[in-house]
Amino acid sequence: MDGVEGPLGASLRWRLSLWLTLAIVAIAAGTGVISYVWATAEAHSLQDLQLRQTGYLISRLDAVPASPLAREKVGDVDFDARVVVRFLNSGNGKPAATPPRPPVFSSLLSDGLQTVFVGSEQWRVFVKTNARGVRVAVGQQTTVRDAAARASAMRTLTPILLLVPVLVLLVGVLLRQMFKPFETLAAELGGRSEAELGPLRHTGLPSEVWPFVVAINALLVRMGRSLAAQRRFIADAAHELRSPLTAMSLQAERLGAANMPQEARARLDALSAGLQRTRILLDQLLTLARAQEAPRETAATVSIALVIREVLEDLIPLAEAKQIDLGVIGEADGDIRARQVDLKVLVKNLLDNAVRYTPPGGRVDLAVRREGGALILQVDDTGPGIALDERERVFDAFYRVLGNGEIGSGLGLAITRSVAESMQASIALSDARPPQTGLRVTVTFRQA
Repeated sequence: MDGVEGPLGASLRWRLSLWLTLAIVAIAAGTGVISYVWATAEAHSLQDLQLRQTGYLISRLDAVPASPLAREKVGDVDFDARVVVRFLNSGNGKPAATPPRPPVFSSLLSDGLQTVFVGSEQWRVFVKTNARGVRVAVGQQTTVRDAAARASAMRTLTPILLLVPVLVLLVGVLLRQMFKPFETLAAELGGRSEAELGPLRHTGLPSEVWPFVVAINALLVRMGRSLAAQRRFIADAAHELRSPLTAMSLQAERLGAANMPQEARARLDALSAGLQRTRILLDQLLTLARAQEAPRETAATVSIALVIREVLEDLIPLAEAKQIDLGVIGEADGDIRARQVDLKVLVKNLLDNAVRYTPPGGRVDLAVRREGGALILQVDDTGPGIALDERERVFDAFYRVLGNGEIGSGLGLAITRSVAESMQASIALSDARPPQTGLRVTVTFRQA
């Protein structure tokens, strides 16, 4: 079994099943052989006892047949086990009046049990001489004896043969039940998100596994502390950088009001754009840190229509400045189990991206609909869209699609996905339906 490789070779349940099956088969084989030998020997002993008893009974009869014809009639009695009775010649040398019927046992046989050959047949014979000198031979063919012994032994062996597959099946069922808590534990770990670092429960697990679970819980605690320290560092760093960055932005605005050469103004514009990009980055870092740091237990039932209205109030000035038609299609509403600030961040990031990357005079539509038990939030725009091979990468932090002149940090969609996963929602990108061109973003809330 050491040479077995792959998933089966690494499976403890498979190895236990294999070894237990081999042990059951080996024990059953040994037990079967011993039982077969014992049962055969016992059957032969009973057959010998039957010959003895028959011989003693016939030899003790008060009226023993005297004539050869009468003795032949006694020998005609055929028992169920094919036992034959023959009266042997007492040795007076007188030939029998009629030839004896086969099988013919020699008159030279000694008293007692013995195995003899009569022609090509082997017989087990018991010879008894009574007080009157009459000799009786009770015989049984060995092939008949062996067949009866094997049949008796097989009846003894049959329960063992039937029990082996039952035991193997029972071992498989028991091992499956015993390992089911491990499968449940693995499913619990596999279903967790990166933000769920709570301790594992060892209820229902064997005590031998408890140290392993305790070690995992300790590791989860250390990971939680490490992640919390990283998030706090990002939040603290972003917060500390906001004040000097605001001061630099104000200084750049004041400097822009002064008279300066065209080359200096171009460099100042580049500096102002960099400062604005940095301010957006810091705001998004703070938003990401808050979204990741907030506990899940603070979630509540939030109306998505109310959140959309609040976001539209913030973004309508930006849309009007670019002459973009920003609106909501339909009047669908729904309640979502989430924190209101998270839901607002998600909707605002999607609409802000759509407005920023849609050319002036374009259109951005937002719709809410139900499909079964899920709530669908859909944002369509008439912008340049995103290439198919980049639609997954845009959710990576700091990744930006090349070829657009919009100021950004590449964190917007990364934050959006992080917030969506915290609400057990999924987000997908696709092309807008013809004749409209652009990008369609679909968010599916399963806990609506």
